[in-house]
Amino acid sequence: MKIISAFSLILISIIASSCSAQVNTKVSDETVAESHHFIGPNAKLRKTLGTTEHQNIHCSLEDKAGNLWFGTTGEGVYRYDGKEFAQFTTADGLSNNSIWSILEDKKGNIWFGTDDGISMYDGKSISEKSLSSAYPIGLSGASAPSGKNPVWSLMQDKSGIIWIGTTADLYCYDGKTFTRFLDQATIANDQNLQLKYVQCMLEDRNGTIWLGSGPIAGEGVIRLDGKSIVSSKPNGDGWIRYIVEDKGGKIWFSGRNNGIFRYDGQEFNKFTEKTNIGAAMMVDKTGNIWFDGGEKQGTIESESGIWCYDGESYKNFTAEDGLLTSSVWSMLEDSEGNIWIGSRNCGLSRYDGENFLTFSE
Repeated sequence: MKIISAFSLILISIIASSCSAQVNTKVSDETVAESHHFIGPNAKLRKTLGTTEHQNIHCSLEDKAGNLWFGTTGEGVYRYDGKEFAQFTTADGLSNNSIWSILEDKKGNIWFGTDDGISMYDGKSISEKSLSSAYPIGLSGASAPSGKNPVWSLMQDKSGIIWIGTTADLYCYDGKTFTRFLDQATIANDQNLQLKYVQCMLEDRNGTIWLGSGPIAGEGVIRLDGKSIVSSKPNGDGWIRYIVEDKGGKIWFSGRNNGIFRYDGQEFNKFTEKTNIGAAMMVDKTGNIWFDGGEKQGTIESESGIWCYDGESYKNFTAEDGLLTSSVWSMLEDSEGNIWIGSRNCGLSRYDGENFLTFSE
C-alpha cells in the first residue's frame, strides 16, 4: 500500500464533482495483466487494509452493466454486482488506494482518479495513465510536474472529451492525447486563472461547463462557455465541493464555508431555506435533491443526517431512521431507485424508499 500524501490526509479530514489544444503528446500506459489478486468476493463491503475510522467512501458510480463502484480514501475501490463485493487495490494495478473520483467513459472503461494519478479498468485489467506528457517542452513559466498527482474530479463531456481536475492543472483527453486546458490559445483567460485543485465538474444541458475550485486555489465557481473562462464567488466561497443540475435547469453549488447557492440562468442566489445542510448533493430521477447534514464546527464530523428536498418540503433521515452515520460523503441513486450512502469509516448503506440496510462491516 502506498503512503497517502500529507495534504491528502488533511483533505480527508475536511472534504465532504471543449479541449482541443494542439500539443503533440503521447499517452503513456503501464498495463497490469489481468489480475485475480482482488480481495473478495464478500457479501458485504469489508475493510482489509487497516485504515482508521476517519476514512470514507468518497465517490460512487453505477456502470452500464449495473455494477456499483465505490471509491474510498484508503481501501481502494469496491465493485458490487448485486450479490457480492470485490475489492481492488494497488495489488491489482491501482496507482493508489485513495480514490477521489470515478468515471465510466462512453466505451465502458472505468476511470479512477487516485491520490497518485489516474488508473483505468477496461473490464479485464487496470492500467495507469500518465499526464506528464501533456506539458509541452519549453513551456514558459512552468515546470512539468509528475503526472502522478491527486486527481480530484473526472468528467466526460457530450463531445467525448474527458476532463481531469488535478492538484497541478486541468487536463483533457481526446481518446489519444492528454493536453492542458490552459494551453489553448483560443480561450480567453483575462483573470489569469490557474485551474488547480478542481474539486467538481458539470456540463449543463446548454453545454456550459462549470468547475468548482478547491482549497489553496480558492477560485470559486468557474464557468467555461467555449470562448472564455470566468471565475466568481457569488457566495463569498472560494472552495466549491459539489455541483448538480436539477430537473428545471438550475445549477446548485455547495460551498465549503458558506453553504448552498444556485444559479437560475441569470443570477446566483443564496439558498437560505435550510442552513444546516452540507456539502454532498445528489439529484434523483424524480427531481428530488439530496443533501448531507452540515459540518460541525472544529471537527471532521457532520450532523443532522441527510435531507431530501422535493422543491417544497424537506424530509430528514437520521440514525433513528436507520441511517448508519451522519458523516455522509457520497450519495448515488441506482437504476432501481435505491439511494446508496457512503459515509465515514468506509460505511455503506442503502435506502429503498422505506428502510435503510447496512452493506458494510
